[in-house]
Amino acid sequence: MLLPAVTPDRARRIAGAIGNARVLVVGDAMLDKFIVGRVTRISPEAPVPVVAFDHEMFRIGGAANVAHNIAALGGEATLVAVTGMDEGAAMLTRACREAGIAPSLVGDASRPTTTKVRIVTDRNQQVARIDYEADAEIADDVEGRVLGEIATHARRAAAIVISDYVKGCITRKVVQTAIASAAPGVPVLVDPKIPHIDYYAGTTLVTPNHHEAEIASNMRIRSQDEARGAARQFRTRAQCAAVLMTRGDQGMWLLSDESEGHLPSAAREVADVTGAGDTVIATMAVMLAAGASMSEAARLANEAAGLSVARFGPATVSLVELLKVVDAATTT
Repeated sequence: MLLPAVTPDRARRIAGAIGNARVLVVGDAMLDKFIVGRVTRISPEAPVPVVAFDHEMFRIGGAANVAHNIAALGGEATLVAVTGMDEGAAMLTRACREAGIAPSLVGDASRPTTTKVRIVTDRNQQVARIDYEADAEIADDVEGRVLGEIATHARRAAAIVISDYVKGCITRKVVQTAIASAAPGVPVLVDPKIPHIDYYAGTTLVTPNHHEAEIASNMRIRSQDEARGAARQFRTRAQCAAVLMTRGDQGMWLLSDESEGHLPSAAREVADVTGAGDTVIATMAVMLAAGASMSEAARLANEAAGLSVARFGPATVSLVELLKVVDAATTT
């Protein structure tokens, strides 16, 4: 069953309430560094391309990209995350503030700030990636500081997002504290990783991708009927209230108490899927915080994802852009 469309009038009514959409993001924040250059030859030392350096750029990724997407849509984003006590942490803090995010970052001297360095050509082809990270779960003292930040900020939040990249910030206690600290009726959303699926019991919505849903449900997903079955199995396994499964060029499948159904892919052009899941969960959180139903939020998140994948690297979508594609969808 196809989920119903959101009319432009309804989308604008939801958009009008986004100014009050305060969203707390908790999770694994990171820096994305891109070293860009031209490739014209292969190294004589090894069968690898030689990249002639042109420029480098930084973007905020992981949970910070979720918060960035929330701010870009007009929501009020607060980020609770763990960093190292290094230059990366200072860069992440500055970048968050420049993006309109309120950072509440907990420093941990035992780990670096998670940084992904990508070497890419001037045609946006990735040559190599180097990761600076420590993915062990945070120590008790650091966890205690994270729990304190969650308790402080959750009382103002209209939605809470858990952005789990299995880089150490998300522990069972962190998830439980986010759920317990949420005011009545405030949704807690999770962008999951399968090793932590047992942590998510009691959350409002979990957003696995196609492959995560297959692993968790022990099912292959090649059709809408199989997507429906896998979503139900995933919900049982994760003990969450609703599931939004992202399926790449096959769109999405939503399972919730109020609605269940399919959304075709809204992507018109695909340049890079990096960060598309961040855009989806950020849009879901902002729209739910602004009063949208689960089905309406999924429709708008699907359109936002279609815009995001047309851009290189972790990308954001503005509310103006999103409303334009909603308008266009009703005239085609």
